[in-house]
Amino acid sequence: MKYNPHDYQTFATNFVLEHPYCGLILDMGLGKSVITLTALWDLLLNSFDACRVLVVAPKRVAEDTWPREIQKWEHLHGLTFSLVLGSEKERRAALSKQAMIYIINRENVSWLVENHRWDFDTLVIDELSSFKSSKAQRFRALKKVRPMCSRVIGLTGTPAPNTLIDLWPQIYLLDMGQRLGRFITHYRERFFVPDKRNREIVYSYKLREGAEQKIYDLIGDICISMKASDHLKMPELFFNRVEVHLSPRERKLYDTLKEDMVLTLRDGEVDAMNAASLSGKLLQLANGAVYSADGKALPIHSRKLDALEDLVEAANGKPVLVAYWYKHDLQRIQERFPDSRVIDTPKDISDWNTGKIAIGLLHPASGGHGLNLQDGGSTIVWYGMTWSLELYQQLNARLWRQGQKNSTVIIHHIITVGTHDEDVLRALERKDMGQAALINAVKAQLGGAA
Repeated sequence: MKYNPHDYQTFATNFVLEHPYCGLILDMGLGKSVITLTALWDLLLNSFDACRVLVVAPKRVAEDTWPREIQKWEHLHGLTFSLVLGSEKERRAALSKQAMIYIINRENVSWLVENHRWDFDTLVIDELSSFKSSKAQRFRALKKVRPMCSRVIGLTGTPAPNTLIDLWPQIYLLDMGQRLGRFITHYRERFFVPDKRNREIVYSYKLREGAEQKIYDLIGDICISMKASDHLKMPELFFNRVEVHLSPRERKLYDTLKEDMVLTLRDGEVDAMNAASLSGKLLQLANGAVYSADGKALPIHSRKLDALEDLVEAANGKPVLVAYWYKHDLQRIQERFPDSRVIDTPKDISDWNTGKIAIGLLHPASGGHGLNLQDGGSTIVWYGMTWSLELYQQLNARLWRQGQKNSTVIIHHIITVGTHDEDVLRALERKDMGQAALINAVKAQLGGAA
């Protein structure tokens, strides 16, 4: 396919070429992969400023999106790649192949650093936000080899979905601490003060006065941000809230679990050990089933299944993408809709995009990032909610993105009234305000300064 880049894509590609390390905070659907690959083609085959590139990405994005993008565009002819996936034997064989670009899933980054002599001069981190924890092995592994990389490109749409503390590890992998400091403790002390705490234990931090803008100013020279709505004619996006109501009996069960953190049912006992566990149990019960202490799924109601059936029927044959969270949600959905199919493999993705799947089932944590699913449908149903703003936005962007053939994308939320579902929606809205502030602060103006 011939590549006719938008102005913003050319701008972003040139930004990569002009900055040895940089972060592209681009809205989902703006084409982060082709922007980066265009720059890599120039670095590998024109200026010869790169020789051996490693792309780190979520597993499905690594095995599907990056190879497909390389093969899709005419102007990328000449790029060779090797997929470092599968068993250890297969990964070692892939690393021994002659190629320009090596693509690995992020779960194997630690293995790579520990078992392979680092010989990559250029590092691309797709979904940089997945390296937001300074304690995670994947971050520590890349931190170890970062000095051996002459170029680093970080790609993400949601750099700080929860708190600006999440920025430090990501920016460190770009500049090795030049802007936000070499240690996260110093970063916290400089820009944050303790918020929620219990004596010496600090549970959360809040920004010092004026710190937010200082952080944005510090990273503004190596990060650019763009919103899809500013550069593309995006399809209209409609959010719909589908409310379901518990019966008096079901409400009593919900309230008992909420108040006592214990619920005794005929087939087992549900026990929430702490607040986080209780949150999960309440969301499960709102969805229709809850795990017992011994891991057995105990059915409570089918309110959401009935609502989903109504939405599928209203779609009148058009494909529907259903986001589920718990395994028992998946099992119950599949029982109600035998023709539904989990979108998991490259073949599943292809079948969805060619209209062969009427009801696609997707878990936000495993399918939310990087998959191009816009050819297969324009309707998303959130069967169960997630606290993660990043996963929520990313999954919605599988359909609401450039290339969507329909003029409208509809996102349904099945919400059990008076339950934790409503709390999650409110929390997502509050977090989005902070996320929007970050993106706007480093937003690139075409023709002007980043």
